[in-house]
Amino acid sequence: MSSVYLITGGTGSFGKTMADHLLQGDCGEVRIFSRDEAKQDLLRTKYMDDPRVKFYIGDIRDYQSIHAALQDVDYVFHAAALKQVPSCEFFPMQAVQTNIQGSDNVIRASIDQGVNKVVCLSTDKAVYPINAMGISKAMMEKIAQSYARQVKNNETVISCVRYGNVMCSRGSVIPRFIEQIKSEKPITITEPTMTRFLMALPETVDLVEHAFHNGRQGDIFIKKAPASTVEDLAKALKELFNSDVETRIIGIRHGEKIYETLASTEELATAEDMGGYYRVQMDDRDLNYEKYFTDGNTEEVNQEDYHSHNTERLDVEGVKCLLLTLPEVQEALKGWKA
Repeated sequence: MSSVYLITGGTGSFGKTMADHLLQGDCGEVRIFSRDEAKQDLLRTKYMDDPRVKFYIGDIRDYQSIHAALQDVDYVFHAAALKQVPSCEFFPMQAVQTNIQGSDNVIRASIDQGVNKVVCLSTDKAVYPINAMGISKAMMEKIAQSYARQVKNNETVISCVRYGNVMCSRGSVIPRFIEQIKSEKPITITEPTMTRFLMALPETVDLVEHAFHNGRQGDIFIKKAPASTVEDLAKALKELFNSDVETRIIGIRHGEKIYETLASTEELATAEDMGGYYRVQMDDRDLNYEKYFTDGNTEEVNQEDYHSHNTERLDVEGVKCLLLTLPEVQEALKGWKA
């Protein structure tokens, strides 16, 4: 019998991309779970001729709504979250209720309904978190691993993936830069030397699929990716659009970091290098605190974090080549004359 999938936050950038991917295969049903009825209506129009797509209005903050939607579901991709750093800084309890309590609801309901696998989407900001969004996502990872310790291996398998900013996703910097260029307004960048990983939406699906097929209880998967400075990203877009608009430096915003860290020194000391991915394994020690004093790891001394300052660095030409692979950039360039 074909499998049933549920995507929380299914109307978001990742959710729509994952739904398209699943529907290209022989899945039995894809359930889109979100609280935004307007976005669901748009998706319903898109998939109106595909009976495999089902829509569920609900909020992960409400345990009963997610529990009911998970009946007979085989696999869950948990993408629902508050993701904007500034909004979470100003309203941290909203991040707590969605990213922490909501994630607890999703995982707990999945176990209760006998779901086979749950993959939770996390962020680079969960590593050494300095902002409310990152702290809430770090707690989501800890909650996922807490449940992973409690269930048996042949029950619900709970894993996480961790990635940085996704190019051309909703609210990201590339669409903003393109809009500023087309309206002939200054490109506003926070700090020229700031670096960010460059990952396209299809690559996030690849990462989630890797976790889906390879995940063990409590694993966190990271996909290796190139990075660039924000300044080079802005230069690349200006060259592609043949624009000479001003580049204006506005300074770092609330809770921002100079670079993204996807794996810490401590995690890499025990992580498995899988080529294009890292598998960060759960610390499966029990509450025998003596082990925390007697069982150390000397390898940690020589490790370095994996971050956007020390990964492969693309120059302006490299960024331009990567940008030209994105459908959103290709579409924006159509008929454009500076």
